[in-house]
Amino acid sequence: MNQIQKAKPTQTEKKVALVVGANGVIGRNLIEHLLTLPGWDIIGLSRRGGKSIDRLEYISVDLLNTEDSTDKLKSLTHVTHIFYAAYQDQPRWAELVAPNLTMLRHVVNIIEEKSPNLKHISLMQGYKVYGAHLGPFKTPARETDAGHMPPEFNVDQQHFLEKTQQGKLWTWSAIRPSVVGGFALGNPMNLAMVIAIYASISKELNLPLRFPGKPQAYHSLLEMTDAGLLARATVWAATEPQCANQAFNINNGDLFRWSEMWPKIAKFFDLEVAPPLQMSLNTVMADKELLWNSMREKYQLADHPYQALSSWGFGDFVFSWDYDMFADGTKARRFGFHEHIDTEAMFMTIFENFRKQRVIP
Repeated sequence: MNQIQKAKPTQTEKKVALVVGANGVIGRNLIEHLLTLPGWDIIGLSRRGGKSIDRLEYISVDLLNTEDSTDKLKSLTHVTHIFYAAYQDQPRWAELVAPNLTMLRHVVNIIEEKSPNLKHISLMQGYKVYGAHLGPFKTPARETDAGHMPPEFNVDQQHFLEKTQQGKLWTWSAIRPSVVGGFALGNPMNLAMVIAIYASISKELNLPLRFPGKPQAYHSLLEMTDAGLLARATVWAATEPQCANQAFNINNGDLFRWSEMWPKIAKFFDLEVAPPLQMSLNTVMADKELLWNSMREKYQLADHPYQALSSWGFGDFVFSWDYDMFADGTKARRFGFHEHIDTEAMFMTIFENFRKQRVIP
């Protein structure tokens, strides 16, 4: 039994965060933020696990498996906060509900029973709650907007928390970011990595940087959410009493169009910009593994497999939004969270980080 589990409750007991989905872009940045805060111990859950350090323990677990979940989580008796950011991808939208709801249920049901000091459960959602993935929707989206026709696993997960929380001492919050920008390998929803690998390969082939999405998507308004800002907002909502049982849109605070951002991204990679040309990244990048392997050797890049670096399907998904994609973030400000970040600066910082870690040339 580890030190976190042995600790006995006192009046000055540390907060113990259980971060579910610890290796994703959201979970990874959340852990990094929690490590900067005094008074927190952290347990990270994921399939891959990780290297434990002081105040941080990783547990490898298959949350789709009831037996493995029970076996791995039953000794976690001092969790005070659950930060749920896990996601199980599936080929079709309707198939997302069962696995993603099952994983949340396993975590909540086991920890609720084993950790009597549980105070809060934070659920990571997104604009899919508003039907943003289905087509043009009301913008700016607000937390009070009407729901839409199921299936939608984000909604089912929130309904599960609301029902389970009735009569309990713990509270919940639902955090709704836009597309999240940050660093994580093997993540199915990392747009910054998609752009970075696409731009790096374009440069290697002496090609200009073309926007590959739908023509109107180049001119639509959208926003993003920096992973670091999201981490700070998530912890704020989980520890601020007035945020109990509330949902919050969390975004950078500015809007942009790819038509303005794309040339700035191209400049970072020393590329020219050519007119947009709609193409499926999932198709045109499928044969680039050998090229990337040669680039990895040529530029002495870190030894990351091509398949782990980028999700071309997610890039196609985002670049297909030929309608405005943004939400009203003022509720969080009214409740006391006032941070913001410039999205251009966010992109450049992430790309610089990729270079420092030898992910891209």
